[in-house]
Amino acid sequence: MKKQEKSPEEFKGLAEKYKERLQKEMEGKLESFPDSGYSREYQIFRKESLPKHLSLYEKLCNFSEKLLHLKLKPETAEKIQRNIEVCHLQITPAGASAFAIIFPVLFLLAGALIAFLTESMFLVLFFLLSGFALMFFANKLPEFFANTWRMKTSNQMVLSIFYIVTYMRHTSNLENAIAFASEHLAPPLSLDFKKILWNVETGAFDSVKSSLDEYLNKWRKWNKEFVESFHLIESSLYESSEDRRLGMLDKALDVILEQTYERMLHYAQDLKGPITALHMLGIILPILGLVILPLVVSFMEGVKWWHLAILYNIALPVLVYLFGKNVLSKRPTGYGDVDITEVDPSLKKFKYIIIKIGRKELLINPAILCVFIGGVIFLIGLVPLIIHLLYPFFDVTLPFGFQLLGYKASSTNPDIIIGPFGLGATLFSFFFPLAFAFGVGLYFKLSSKNVFKIREEARKLEDEFASALFQLGNRLGDGLPAEIAFKKVADVMPESKAGAFFKIVTSNISKFGMGVRDAIFNPKTGAILAFPSKMINSTMKVLIQSIKKGPLIAAQAILNVARYIKEIHKVNERLKDLMADVISDMKNQIRFLTPVIAGIVIGITTMITFILGRLGSSISNLGTMEIGTQIGNIAGMFGDGVPPYFFQIVVGLYVFQIIFILTILSTGIEHGADKLLERYNLGKNLIRSTVLYVIIAVFITITFNLIAARIVEVTAVMG
Repeated sequence: MKKQEKSPEEFKGLAEKYKERLQKEMEGKLESFPDSGYSREYQIFRKESLPKHLSLYEKLCNFSEKLLHLKLKPETAEKIQRNIEVCHLQITPAGASAFAIIFPVLFLLAGALIAFLTESMFLVLFFLLSGFALMFFANKLPEFFANTWRMKTSNQMVLSIFYIVTYMRHTSNLENAIAFASEHLAPPLSLDFKKILWNVETGAFDSVKSSLDEYLNKWRKWNKEFVESFHLIESSLYESSEDRRLGMLDKALDVILEQTYERMLHYAQDLKGPITALHMLGIILPILGLVILPLVVSFMEGVKWWHLAILYNIALPVLVYLFGKNVLSKRPTGYGDVDITEVDPSLKKFKYIIIKIGRKELLINPAILCVFIGGVIFLIGLVPLIIHLLYPFFDVTLPFGFQLLGYKASSTNPDIIIGPFGLGATLFSFFFPLAFAFGVGLYFKLSSKNVFKIREEARKLEDEFASALFQLGNRLGDGLPAEIAFKKVADVMPESKAGAFFKIVTSNISKFGMGVRDAIFNPKTGAILAFPSKMINSTMKVLIQSIKKGPLIAAQAILNVARYIKEIHKVNERLKDLMADVISDMKNQIRFLTPVIAGIVIGITTMITFILGRLGSSISNLGTMEIGTQIGNIAGMFGDGVPPYFFQIVVGLYVFQIIFILTILSTGIEHGADKLLERYNLGKNLIRSTVLYVIIAVFITITFNLIAARIVEVTAVMG
C-alpha cells in the first residue's frame, strides 16, 4: 500500500504544534518576554532610536537620489553599503553619493552669489575652499557616521556580553539571551541586537546563529575581542558537560575584559601625540596668532572683523572638531553609561525645571528660561551699537581720557564712520561670550543636573551591589527563602545604598504582602523605581527566575553575577587610570589655560589697538618740523584696524567654542559615548571657564589700557 504524503500545510501545522509544545516546556524563559514577536517592531524601534541628524541625512540622500541618478563602481558601492548597514540607514550608496555632489554644489552657488554681492575676494576664496572641502566631507559622511556608531556601540559591548553570559548561565538559549540583552541595553547596540532577531523573523536567515555570525563579521576588523567572546558563547551551546559550559561562558567575559584593557593601554600610549597636536592647532597657535593680528590688520587695508569671525568662529572650530572626532573614533571598547531617560522614559520629566504646587508639579522647559537670560545679556552687549544707531554723534568721555563709544572717521575715507574703538564699548563686548555661556551652559546644566543626580545615586548602588549580592547569595546558599534573605542583608547594610534598596524590597514584602517580583518591579512601589539601573534590573530578573529552581541554584547565579560586576568595575577603574594623564591635561586646558591665555591676549590686543589709534593723532600735533612730517607720513601708513569691540567678540566666542569642543572630546576619551555626562560637563565648563576668561580679560584690558594711556600721554608731552 502506497504511503500517503503529507501536504506542506500539514507539515507547517505540525511544526507549529511542536514549536508551541517546546515553548511551553522550555524552562527558564523570563516572563517579561512574550512568546514571539519581540523583534517585529524593529522598524518602529529603528525610527525612534535613530538620531535626528541621521534621520535628516537619510531623507536628504533619498531626495538627492531622485534628482541625480549615479552608477557607482561595485567596490565603491560595497564599501559605502557596509557603512550604511552599520548605521541602520535605509538609503542606497547611489543616494549617499548624489547627496555628496548636490549639496556642496548648492553651497558653492550660494557662496558665489554672496561673494558677488559683497565683491569680496576673501569670500570667493573661502566659499571655494569650503565647497571642495564640503564635497570631500560629504563623501565621507557614511564612514563618519559609521565610525561614530561603532564608538557608541563599542562602549556597550562589555555590558552586552555581561547580560548574555548572565542569562545563559541560567538558561542555555542564545535567542532568548540576545533578546534579554536588547531589552536592557540602550541604542545603538540594542538596535543591532533587535536587527539580528528581526532578520530571522523576516526570513533573511534561517537561524539566530546565522544572523549573529553575519553581524559579527562586520566587527571582525574593528573589535576582535567582541567577536571572540561571542564565539565562546556560541561554543558553550555544544558542551555536554555543565561545568565546561559554564567555564566557556566565564571565559567569554574574561576575554573581552582582558583584551579591552590591552587595547586601551595602546590607545593611551598613542594618544599623547594627537592630543598635543590638537592643543597646538586649537589653542596655542590660534590664540597666540591674535597677538600680532592687530599689527597685521593695521597695515592691511580691507581686512574686516567679519573676516576674523569666519576664520576663528567657523573654519578653525570645524577643523578642531573634525580632528578631535577622528582621534575619538579610534577609542577602543569601554564600559560606559547611557542617558537613563532613554532607558526609562518616565525620568524625562527631570530634564525640566520642576516647581511643586501643592500635589501637582509644574514642568518648565529650561530652554525658555535660558533663552530669556541669554537674550537679556546679549542685548546689553549690543548697547554701544544701539546708542550709535539712535544717536550717531553721542559719546561720553570716561576717566583718564577714554571714550565710551569711540566712533571716528575712517583714515582712508573721512565720510565713513568706523568703530566703536572706545574702552567702554570694549567692556560691553564681554557680555556676548557671557550670553552664550549662560544661555547654552545654563541650559545644559539645568536639563542634566537632576537626571545626572539620579544616575549617580544608581551608580553608588551599583558600586556597592556586588558586595551586597555576595551576602545575598550566601544567605540563599544557607537555604533561606529569598524574602528572609533580603531582610538579613538589609539589616547588615543599613546605611548603604544597597541596604536602602533591600530595605524597600523587605518593606514591600512585609507591609503590602507582595511577592519578591512585585516588591522589586511593581510599577508604583517597586524598589527598582528609586534606582533606575539596567544592570540591577537585569540581575534581579535573573534572581527571580533562578529562585524558581531553588535557593541553591539562585545563590550560585547571584554569586556569579556579583563576580562579573566586580570584574567589570575593576577593569573600568584600570581604564580610567590609563587615561588619567591625558584627561588631566585636557581638563587643565578647559578650566584654566585657554581662558587665561585668551584673556591676556585680549588685554594686549586692546592696548596695541589703542596705541596705534592714538599714534596718528598724537604725531600730527608735532607741527611742521621735518622730523614730525616724516613721522606723520609713517603714521599715515596705518589702516583703520579692527575695533576692539568686534575683536573681543570674535575671541570670546572662539573661547566658548573651543571649551565646548574640548569638553566633548575629553568626556568622550575618558568615558566613551556618554551623552548625559557630556551635557553635565558642558553645563559646568562653559559657565565657569567663560566667566574666568571674562574676569581675566576685563582686568588685563583695563590695566593695559591705563598703561597705554600713560605711554601716549608721555609721548605727547615729549612732542
